[in-house]
Amino acid sequence: MEKNFSIESNSDNLSAKVFIHSKNLFAKLINKILKTEYTIFTLLAIITGAVVGFATVLFHDAIDFFNEIFFEQTASGLFFLGAAAVIALPSIGMLIQSLMIKFAPDISKQRGVAEVIKAVAKKGGRIPLRSTIFHFIAPVLSIGSGNTVGPEAPAAQLGGGLANKFAHLFNLSDSRKRVFTAAGSGAAIAAIFNTPLGGIFFALEIILLNEFQATTFSALILATVTSSAISRIFLGNKSIFIFSSPQVGAYYNLYLYLILGLIAGIISILFIRYSYSLDSIFKKRFLQKLPQWLKMTFVGFLMGLCGYFYKDIFGIGYNGINHILASLITWKVVAILFVLKFFLVPLILNSGGFGGIFAPSLFMGACIGFLYATGLNYFFGFQFDTTAFVLVSMGAMLGGINSIPISSILIIFEMTKDYSFILPLMLAVVASTMIVQIVLKKSIHEQHLEHQGYRIAQRKEANLLQSVFVENVLIKDIVLIPEETPLPKVISALMESSHSTFYTIDVKGKILGTITESEIRPIITEYEHIREVLVANDIASKNVTTVKENDDLDYVMKLFEKKDADEFPVISSHDSEKILGAIRRQDVIAAYNKESLKQNIAEGFARELKNVEQVKSIKVLDGFSIVEKNPKREFIGKTIAELNFRNKYGIQILMIKKTISAYSEKEEETDYVVPTASYSITEHDKLILFGEEENINEISNW
Repeated sequence: MEKNFSIESNSDNLSAKVFIHSKNLFAKLINKILKTEYTIFTLLAIITGAVVGFATVLFHDAIDFFNEIFFEQTASGLFFLGAAAVIALPSIGMLIQSLMIKFAPDISKQRGVAEVIKAVAKKGGRIPLRSTIFHFIAPVLSIGSGNTVGPEAPAAQLGGGLANKFAHLFNLSDSRKRVFTAAGSGAAIAAIFNTPLGGIFFALEIILLNEFQATTFSALILATVTSSAISRIFLGNKSIFIFSSPQVGAYYNLYLYLILGLIAGIISILFIRYSYSLDSIFKKRFLQKLPQWLKMTFVGFLMGLCGYFYKDIFGIGYNGINHILASLITWKVVAILFVLKFFLVPLILNSGGFGGIFAPSLFMGACIGFLYATGLNYFFGFQFDTTAFVLVSMGAMLGGINSIPISSILIIFEMTKDYSFILPLMLAVVASTMIVQIVLKKSIHEQHLEHQGYRIAQRKEANLLQSVFVENVLIKDIVLIPEETPLPKVISALMESSHSTFYTIDVKGKILGTITESEIRPIITEYEHIREVLVANDIASKNVTTVKENDDLDYVMKLFEKKDADEFPVISSHDSEKILGAIRRQDVIAAYNKESLKQNIAEGFARELKNVEQVKSIKVLDGFSIVEKNPKREFIGKTIAELNFRNKYGIQILMIKKTISAYSEKEEETDYVVPTASYSITEHDKLILFGEEENINEISNW
């Protein structure tokens, strides 16, 4: 008995030890998984999507709340005020918005998708929480009071702002802040439209300017799926639009949808140009003298007056689209609704109202598609179903105005939950987007940013040139001629000099004009008669374009193309009358070739360094080396441009060796990136430096 008891006891002890050991292994495994970069990244993306999803639901319900109070009561006379009271509602909404602008003028300017693009482009730029809150309240008041604008731009700003704040709270790296800000905007679009795929590609096409990376895509998917799930729980999963199954017709009639897409593209161009014309008009001095509240209230009154006679123009416009899909209104009314929407939306936004243009794009597209199909049936004897043309035109207008072909196709597909018209939809959207790009070259959001003074760089060459500045390539050997120099001396100097451009200056040394062969050639035939009469200032071109030493070469190259010039004088950024030299087109091209070669070398060495981590120095040529160094303490927080390694140390930063994981010291991953001029050094970075060994040795004591 004792022996059996002993065996059972040992067996129990062994089982207990095995259980405890297994438990410890499992705990270690879970702990290891939770500390990995990918797990943390995944959890943060899901949490971001959830936060944005709940905020977007609140935004949606707030708009619905005001709409229900103000506009669902019109049939019964808006309580005791009478049906005509709806005329005043948009005016009241605009008046309140004008007061918000007065008390927070700087925040009010930080509006729309453009602000999110700027934050992302600034490599982790901050979106203040007060700005996010402001742009939650203002659009709710605008749309809730009946103004005919959309909720998507404010929603994208709301999502991007919350995600940006979230990323700052967790002290994520600049690249992670960028990803999560874009993911927040995409998640908001996914939630407000119930279109997860549309939200993903909205972020890629607009916020990230078509820059695709695997990690970015993962964050977008996780955030948008989470926000869409929350939206469907609280707002339902039914299609916004109600229609019978669309009949596309025979496939040999697809050319009709192509024509519809081209028409939508032309109207998109007109809409964008009209919008910017209004922007210029509102900036005229005589209009700027008028109080903001007066301008906005008057526009609100026009909105209310139009809405009193045509109520489908009020608010977001989904009810109006459903009425068009169901053919409940005549073509004449549809035409009037289109004209009103076309003129009122830019008027409201440019006068100071808050809202977006996605929903108006869909509304105008529905009108165009209905009128187009009705015209085909009436004038050419077709028997087409208007539904298919309405839905296709909605996508074409959305893609044309916003320059988002993929997002437009996916948004229409997801909002309608119908795949039957996908071929004509794709054809029309591509046609519309193509004609807008051919004519305008840039999207409405890019143009908006450029009007604010921001330059958008999407191409590799632009990114390379942004890291090099005028001071790095300017030539100081230029010819300056006093403005009173006689003509014979000017021509003599031009013939003897190797320079093709001279600069005329006044007694203070300020540039007044330029003299090239093109200025000399017209006067050669009359030279003997005018040689004693004319001086340098008489023949110089006064249209002088100057650049500063701290301008990047991307800007300068675009200026060369715009002005059709080959050389610009360089003036000091501190003293506009001080001439530093000149910069030539061929020098910019040479700088690009050098930077491109440097990047290719850097990418090659990055692959080598990833495989051989212990290598800290590589000799590449006789007298030249690549070395890995920790940044000095005073470098932390400064940008590559501010450090100016080339001029100060005679070396170049090829790459930054980054520690990706900031959550676990035991488990770190590294990556090598080629930094831009705006990249800020962090304490976790290691600098991969290239230069002559003599210069490398001088920094060995860092």
